[in-house]
Amino acid sequence: MPPLDFDGHKIDHVANLKSPQCRNCDIVREIAFCADLSHDEVSRLATVRCHATLPASFTIFREGDVVDHVYSISNGAVKLYKLLPDGRRQIIGFLFSGDIFGLGTHDGYCYTAETITPTHLCRFSHRKLDSLMEEMPRLERRMFSMAVKELVAAQEQMLLLGRKTAREKVATFLVKLAERGVKMGLPTSPVALPMSRADIADYLGLTVETVSRTFTQLKRDNIIGLPSSGHCVLNDWDTLREMAEGT
Repeated sequence: MPPLDFDGHKIDHVANLKSPQCRNCDIVREIAFCADLSHDEVSRLATVRCHATLPASFTIFREGDVVDHVYSISNGAVKLYKLLPDGRRQIIGFLFSGDIFGLGTHDGYCYTAETITPTHLCRFSHRKLDSLMEEMPRLERRMFSMAVKELVAAQEQMLLLGRKTAREKVATFLVKLAERGVKMGLPTSPVALPMSRADIADYLGLTVETVSRTFTQLKRDNIIGLPSSGHCVLNDWDTLREMAEGT
């Protein structure tokens, strides 16, 4: 299957894909991969960047596509997943503002990336980034730290899938989202849930019915509140954390 036409995708309210000013990312600069760069270095990085606004459910690249680009999320949400031989889907990560993805190998991207909500992305070619990293050691160190972060996330996902009960999995999921929000300067509660229950199920290795039932049980016990499908209020943070830790 040929690569998707990222540049040619028609988006009604976007006139072009030229690089905007980095002010669009100021809210996530501390966690973005360009956080440690000087003003001049950020300006140089911006010269090799392509920016796009993509609609929800847009496939950015597929597993096995040639690794040409690295992507950084300015605003929005993206899910990464792999398809099993029998057609089942395993979501391996949810990414938000400030996250970077697309660090693949010569064999191709090792997962498929798809937007969950309308998403603003910065795209960098691997070739141009490699050239810049030779001149900007801080960029190279930052890219390395992001790669390590991705590895740690994969290890945590293995623990989540293999050793936790359904309640512990859902609790861990909510705690991690809350902690991620705090790093972005958001309150611990409420937690945004832009993904579907089916997405959460495919991430936690559960059925949709089990995920829905677990959310209902946590709501019944007043540990969480569900004012809408897109948000979750954490009423009892301590209990939720203890549950996530298996205590």
